[in-house]
Amino acid sequence: MKLLVCAMETSSNIHLKELKKYLHDDVELLGVFDKELGDPLYDLTHLAIMGFVDAIKKLRFFFRLRDELVELANDCDKVLLMDSSGFNLPLAKKLKQRYPNKEIIYYILPQAWAWKKKRVQKLEKYCTKLCSIIPFENEMYKDKEKITYVGHPLLDEISAYKTTLENTNKIIYMPGSRKTEIVNHMDVFRQLSREIKNKEHILIIPSKFDDTYIKKTYGDISNFTISNDAHKTLKEAEFGFICSGTATLEASIIGTPFVMSYVAKKLDYYIGRKFVKLPFIGLANIFFYKMGKEAIHKEFFQEDVNFENLINEYKNMNRNDYLTNSQILRDYLQFGSSQNVANIIQN
Repeated sequence: MKLLVCAMETSSNIHLKELKKYLHDDVELLGVFDKELGDPLYDLTHLAIMGFVDAIKKLRFFFRLRDELVELANDCDKVLLMDSSGFNLPLAKKLKQRYPNKEIIYYILPQAWAWKKKRVQKLEKYCTKLCSIIPFENEMYKDKEKITYVGHPLLDEISAYKTTLENTNKIIYMPGSRKTEIVNHMDVFRQLSREIKNKEHILIIPSKFDDTYIKKTYGDISNFTISNDAHKTLKEAEFGFICSGTATLEASIIGTPFVMSYVAKKLDYYIGRKFVKLPFIGLANIFFYKMGKEAIHKEFFQEDVNFENLINEYKNMNRNDYLTNSQILRDYLQFGSSQNVANIIQN
């Protein structure tokens, strides 16, 4: 089977790597994905975008890429779209128009429950099967046979959790994977690493980044130990400073106490806040909000991402309550999704 894949995000490719373990040996991946998984059209480092402004600058390239994928789909048996709704939804529309009988599977659905709810109608119209990783997500969809809660992929990828809290003298820093995220966080992360004494400060840097990119983007990292293994380091760390994204849910599932931060371009932040109607951004906090519970961790944004706020949470967070909530979160998500999605693709 030839499977057209469009997985642009770093997190999507982590999920894709786990999914690939359950696909038959004769399944060949074509399209956009991490080069570790095959022979993609483009290296992912050229595709990463952050926010509305960055997306507009690269419009011409993405229109060309969409057309290339539509042509490539002619030789493929099925299509798998993962996350990145700004690109994948228009792609799904083009694919449906060109190949009305081709099976289009969407895994890691756009967060229509947070904003842009009209995407639900588009997903139901253009896609054959919808693989949900959010327990409450299917409430928004009319076609209940089309959407399936498959479980959350992080429960496939995370095999070890904290059952007790220990002072390991290791602090983890995760400034994100996009250039703007990294640049916006490194100054305050450097200050924290200098002021929190007698600890090993571990900075997570994606393995796909080369030395030149790291030097230019991260700046001075001499005070940090560098790691590419986020899950292992999260399990070992006693506390984390983490940029908003999948990593905050990873930390919440593992049970590593942390504080979340996010600094975006002002226009992006304004647009996001105007349209997102939920009181939280962190996924774990959103899950707890839907369960009628208090937030599991603190969130700081824009000017509030400063040394005083972050160090205060490091010193005063109730870590025992957090550990209890981490177990509640794992029970809520139930199970991993990789084998379930593989079965959907191969049936």
